[in-house]
Amino acid sequence: MVMGDQSGRRHQPALRIQEPDLGERRPLLPRRTTTTGTQNGNQHHSLDGQVYTCYDYHSQLPVYTNIHRIRRDIISVVEDYLSLDQLRDIRINISVVRPLVDKFYEQDDISIVYCLLVNRAQFLNEQSHLNNRQNVNYTRAMLCELIATRILRRCSEDNEGPEGLLVLAHILIAGFEPFQNAPPEIRQEVHAPTAWHKTLPALEVAILSEAKIFLSSTSCQKIVDAIYEGRVIYSPSSFLDLIPDRYKQKPISLYDPRDAPLLNQYRLVVPRTRNILEIIQFVILLALYLVFMSERDAGRITKLEICFTVYAFGWVLDQFATILEHGWDVYTENLWSFLDVTFASIYWIYLIMRVYGWQSHNEELGQQALDVLAMGAPVLVPRLAFNLLSDNILFLSLRSMMADFSLLTVLAGWCFFGFLLSLVWLGNHQFSWVTISKWMIYIWFGLDGSGIHHSTDFHKYLGPALMVMFAFLGNTLFLTILVSMLSNTFSTIVSNAFAEIQFRHAVLTLEGVKGDAIFAYQPPFNILAVFILIPLKWFVTPRWFHKIHVASVRLLNLPLLLVIALVERRILPPITSTAGGEPPAGGPSVNSSNSSSSSYPRRTKGKGARFWNKWRITVHSDIETVFEVPPPDSVLEQIAGDDDLTKHLIRRQFVRKDTVETATKTPAKDTNTDKKKPPSRRDSIAPFPGLRTELQGVLSESDEMSAITARLEALEKSTRRIEFMLAKLTGGLDDNKDDTAIECTESPIDEDDDREEGAVSQATTM
Repeated sequence: MVMGDQSGRRHQPALRIQEPDLGERRPLLPRRTTTTGTQNGNQHHSLDGQVYTCYDYHSQLPVYTNIHRIRRDIISVVEDYLSLDQLRDIRINISVVRPLVDKFYEQDDISIVYCLLVNRAQFLNEQSHLNNRQNVNYTRAMLCELIATRILRRCSEDNEGPEGLLVLAHILIAGFEPFQNAPPEIRQEVHAPTAWHKTLPALEVAILSEAKIFLSSTSCQKIVDAIYEGRVIYSPSSFLDLIPDRYKQKPISLYDPRDAPLLNQYRLVVPRTRNILEIIQFVILLALYLVFMSERDAGRITKLEICFTVYAFGWVLDQFATILEHGWDVYTENLWSFLDVTFASIYWIYLIMRVYGWQSHNEELGQQALDVLAMGAPVLVPRLAFNLLSDNILFLSLRSMMADFSLLTVLAGWCFFGFLLSLVWLGNHQFSWVTISKWMIYIWFGLDGSGIHHSTDFHKYLGPALMVMFAFLGNTLFLTILVSMLSNTFSTIVSNAFAEIQFRHAVLTLEGVKGDAIFAYQPPFNILAVFILIPLKWFVTPRWFHKIHVASVRLLNLPLLLVIALVERRILPPITSTAGGEPPAGGPSVNSSNSSSSSYPRRTKGKGARFWNKWRITVHSDIETVFEVPPPDSVLEQIAGDDDLTKHLIRRQFVRKDTVETATKTPAKDTNTDKKKPPSRRDSIAPFPGLRTELQGVLSESDEMSAITARLEALEKSTRRIEFMLAKLTGGLDDNKDDTAIECTESPIDEDDDREEGAVSQATTM
């Protein structure tokens, strides 16, 4: 709430998070309150108390009501199909997007972004059942994504510093479920359970609905990067845990390695650390595979084969646990998931055949098992390139192009199966199915014309006709369609390369946050963890199970945990400089000086730091240095002075003060009842003073509007002449005052118009 004081200056809002009482329902982010530390129009925010991520704390939010409120508003507003560019148009922004953003943002509910993304997923689901892809449901889904992006950006602008980063983390990774706070009869009707592991964060819903605009936004990527680097930690909800250890739940909090224990087993499941460990594990798997296959022996089982089989079993078990962690839909969004699934299938076939052949002493079956395992080379070798070059546009497009190629190949095989049947029946089983299929494949790819040469053996006239028709359809039509589809897919991905890269980065980050205890054990030790800890859980209490698990992880990963602790203390910045502001020692509130300097970045040692940048051995170092050091208060006072520059329209959007001119035109109001809204946002130009008439002029600059304006002016002049003639006929005017009468009939109208325009502009400014 924004209040006015006696001097006419309005305090900026501050956002506070307080723990709600159990007896009442209120949002996690209550209404804005005033603070007394505002200076020069800069706003600061504070967090009172700790913020937790448990489901009971967020259970007070009306998620079910918000979902249906948003759906009603979106359906009532959008009735026709609009493209993304049309939704971003300035007129749609002023009339549709901006009012909805203001309405939902004023609720101060962190579940609003989750509810918007849930509605987007539902609109896309309804669109998939319709034949017309350009329907109104697509527009509604895109509008939900745009509103969610704008709301998240506002939260990022209104909440700075480490506390602001924590607020954004709550919005994106706090878990909710769609039937939260629904009426009891609704929950009973749909049999909706209330369980913590059934909740989903907004980030996961965005990935499931492929909200790439939302995920590629700066505010969202700020949290994704913080989670990926381990600066924001939390305990995620999982679909199913192989080794469940939920004795201690990590709240959504900021991590400082200098205050953490030296052996912290939770750092093994940080996405960045997890990604590096997965690359190392895969390199070991690939090395064992290459060495074993180069010296394979079907007659006996060597030690090298045992090492590969056991390690590969642990690696496949880790992939299976990943699928259970977040579900199949999120797992398949990973760039190299189809390669992992393919190799896992090949490995299981090899293992079953190899074990059965070893027990039955069947050497031929063992050789077939090794032959099946040899088919994994085309999968394992390129998979390493997918890991190392995951941001390359070629690998990003290759996954989608492979999907299109597989789909068209299946459709082509289905269609050409009719040609195969016709040729088999025409030949009266003279040639086998395999031989005819080989000839057709050669014709399809233009490799050999043996099928056309033997076409007369099927039938004198119908055989050549079928072969020539198949050559036209297969080699010309279908290959042309295939090339066109792949070119279109590649061009689409290239045009949205940044959004695609950020989307894959978000998927990798979400998958990297693990809640299952099995991920703390590296292959092949995860096999021992499954066969030992799972039965042990039935005989010990949760507290002792947690102690045994922690001791085992620290013992098995002792060197690795020491390296992680030393590296993170070196590269991770302290919490006070994470988001650009330092809270004072007396409490979490940020004073005005710190708030004003929060927009000035501080130098951090990134992964791209070099020797000459560190020691400033460059002529361009002052360009960055001038923004690193916050200016003193004397300079800030000069900047905030009421000079000609601060009277600019864009400046007046953010700093609005009651000037002398406004005070003379506007009657005085009671300060107790004058509750104005916060300053206008920068995502709309509608509230800019003086731009209303300019915007109307821009929107009306067309040939039709100019012609209509000219006709109205001519009609107005004719009406004035008629009024003058009627007044002259009735004797109301003298002959010698004709010119004066004409001027008198025109001037009052012009003065009235000017007076009305002045009143409209004054009301707009208010």
